[in-house]
Amino acid sequence: MLRIGYLLPEGFQVMALATQAVFEFANLAARERVYSVENYSLAGGEVRTSAGTRVLSRPLSARTAVDTWLVAGTRDPVDAGAAPALVRALGRAAGRARRTAGLCTGAFLLADAGLLDQRRATTHWAWTDALQKRHPSIQVEPDRIFITDGALWTSAGMTAELDLALGLVEKDLGSDVAGSVARGLVMPQRRSGGQSQHSELLRLAPKSDRIQQALEYARAHLAAPLGVEQLAEVAHLSPRQFSRVFAAETGQSPAKAVEQLRLESARLMVERSRHPLEVVARETGFRDARHLREVFLRGFGVPPQVVRRAARGTD
Repeated sequence: MLRIGYLLPEGFQVMALATQAVFEFANLAARERVYSVENYSLAGGEVRTSAGTRVLSRPLSARTAVDTWLVAGTRDPVDAGAAPALVRALGRAAGRARRTAGLCTGAFLLADAGLLDQRRATTHWAWTDALQKRHPSIQVEPDRIFITDGALWTSAGMTAELDLALGLVEKDLGSDVAGSVARGLVMPQRRSGGQSQHSELLRLAPKSDRIQQALEYARAHLAAPLGVEQLAEVAHLSPRQFSRVFAAETGQSPAKAVEQLRLESARLMVERSRHPLEVVARETGFRDARHLREVFLRGFGVPPQVVRRAARGTD
């Protein structure tokens, strides 16, 4: 049996507890008790959550032995800070475990303990800059759902914690069990760590219905040329007026926004399907597989083949 220990600082984000359902459903899918889950804190006893409720925990000691630590974060990891004793205890405990994961801003605790030095990591998008400033030796990647670097795992915020927990299950029990867990939890899809924390449409956030309609049209017709004239017609504006309003509302040119929508769609096809890259390129509006690779390298720093292998959990 694999013991999963949750390390809970005072005022921890209550969302962390939701990930325990992943291990519950993994036991159901595996039809045996693969995982046991326990809550720990430095002193034990009741620990206050970010919602003001309290949960019981066991005291963390030198004799505590778990397979995997999941370290919860707090609402404000910079102002609140972490108790030095907790940081020291985490450093010792992580050394005795097979792997350690920082949930959301729990990455700050791992970083303060020196566990992430010279490693790749992520956290909630609102705190990536603060993490990088506080720990310059860490390679913070602000636009990832979760990251695995050896025995250290870190996740983006909130629901991305579920994706990390599901990734742990997939690593232990395989993709079939992980898929069963995702279906049981009604998760919309199995998101790999390489996925973005953001949706392009949400990030662009147009203020008017006209620009929103043009973007929705573009996303539904990515294989089409999608020039300014075509999008302007959808928005019932002249091309010049459309370009001006589009840039004012989104901060980008129409051409750049369309490229980002195409890249987002292509990434999802690469991760979820086995289509050849030529097919992915054609379906998402890129000239060919070579053009797709160029845009992937510019956008993600890696070619599409690397993203596909990461999504499948292979080297």
